[in-house]
Amino acid sequence: MSDGEHFLSGGPNNHPACHRTAKSHVDPQSVENFRRKLKYFFMSPCQKYRARGRKPWKMMLQILKIAIITFQLVSFGLSNEMMVTFKEGNIVAFKHFFLKNYQDRNKDYALYTKHEVHDHILYIINRYLHLQDLTVDNHAFERIDEVFTPLSVCQELYRHANILPVNETFDIDPHVETECLYFYPFSLFKKDDLENDMNLTLDFQRLLAVNIYLKVKAINLQTVHYKELPDCYDFAINIKFDNHAHSGKIKITLRSDVQIKVCKDWNVSGSNLHYQLIVLFDCVVICSCLLSLILCTRSVYKGVLLQFEYITFASIYHNKRVCWSERMEFINGWYILIIISDTLTIAGSILKICIQSKELTNYDVCSILLGTATMLVWTGVMRYFSFFQKYYILILTLQAALPNVIRFSFCAVMIFLSYCFCGWIVLGPHHENFRSFNTVANCLFSMINGDEIYSTFTKIRDKNDLVWMFSRMYIYTFVPLFTFMILSLFIALFTDTYETIKRYQKHGAPLSELQAFIAECKDPPNSGKYMVDEESSTFCTIKKV
Repeated sequence: MSDGEHFLSGGPNNHPACHRTAKSHVDPQSVENFRRKLKYFFMSPCQKYRARGRKPWKMMLQILKIAIITFQLVSFGLSNEMMVTFKEGNIVAFKHFFLKNYQDRNKDYALYTKHEVHDHILYIINRYLHLQDLTVDNHAFERIDEVFTPLSVCQELYRHANILPVNETFDIDPHVETECLYFYPFSLFKKDDLENDMNLTLDFQRLLAVNIYLKVKAINLQTVHYKELPDCYDFAINIKFDNHAHSGKIKITLRSDVQIKVCKDWNVSGSNLHYQLIVLFDCVVICSCLLSLILCTRSVYKGVLLQFEYITFASIYHNKRVCWSERMEFINGWYILIIISDTLTIAGSILKICIQSKELTNYDVCSILLGTATMLVWTGVMRYFSFFQKYYILILTLQAALPNVIRFSFCAVMIFLSYCFCGWIVLGPHHENFRSFNTVANCLFSMINGDEIYSTFTKIRDKNDLVWMFSRMYIYTFVPLFTFMILSLFIALFTDTYETIKRYQKHGAPLSELQAFIAECKDPPNSGKYMVDEESSTFCTIKKV
């Protein structure tokens, strides 16, 4: 059988051909040269080194990238940790400073009498007016154009409300109005005068909420100990007295929106050298990733050119149409992954330099870029395990099982969502883990993994027999269905695929037309036949006979 005829046949394991074939005659030497070119393209870096003496620069560069990018991420992570620690510490300090008799263990901080509400509002105002005299930190008032930002006490009220529970009657206008009072820092109030002068009256029948807004500025000086420049922080604090339920319980919450800004004027002695070293290291990371990006893009481009060459060769000389599964073999997905990783690393490193120089303060964006890039660069090294099948079995199993897993997951998600909606509507009023759709999904997912089962059973209120019976049926059907059936079937998909991969490794896997065509080349990498110029084996040199 001629070379052209064998190219048209199925693989060694009678793999069904995905092309329509027609017999043609080509120069056997040209076909062999093209086959050898294809085999060289799919070689591992070590085989390419033995074939042509080309050093595996991309592989060495990826290993170097793992070291320097991981070090960069750890360095930035320490800075980010100081930022998060500073924000969380200030929020805890504000709760102790502004909330009367607050304790960290008070998860449900609430008031129950009118006197307590008035007293706590006066306490917050008084503490704010004397902030800089009482605080142990470098907190200060916000000032815009030489004018201090005032503390505002805003009431949310129904426009009209006349509620008489004794007669079971009410007259209410549900439109909400807002009334605010403002208190400027350094006002000369005494505690007794403050209560008389602020003219604050609370109509608890109409009252929905009291919101106290105030702004505090601070500087994160702990970064100085690590030779980094400090940031300036603006804390927009909201203390809310929530009376929407009108249940006799007014819950108090303190929230703070933090805005990180570049300090207007700063000077830290001896910080220039450390800053220059950090910027220099970031520039090394950028250059390494840029070089890796160029090399991987070049490899992808060469793979695309070789794919077109193979398609043209099969089409003209054998009247064949190459299927998509074989076309995608020329596109190395690992290179795409590395290109994405390099792009994210370059963008994150540039942003990190801007943060270090205090031009920008986008810590969250930089964390996402560098964190995702580091994850991808570590994952991208798995490409080199693909040349050692025993070490690559995890990726092979995931790759082979993915289509079946996606189809199975669609059905499982539909059933899961049906339980989420049902639990949210029926059990939401009776169980805190079912109060919102998001908490229902979290609770059910935890139950699949064996968590929250006992607490879910015990927290259901047993005052309503119908709801209690429904909750038992709901949980007794969900746990066996997902834990014993759906989860077991999900695991079985991977187990069956793993066994199939192991069997292929032992007895050989079916080859595609492309792989069967390349397998006809018996020349080892060190035979010296791969040293010829690539242009001599291109499609343009193949002639019909």
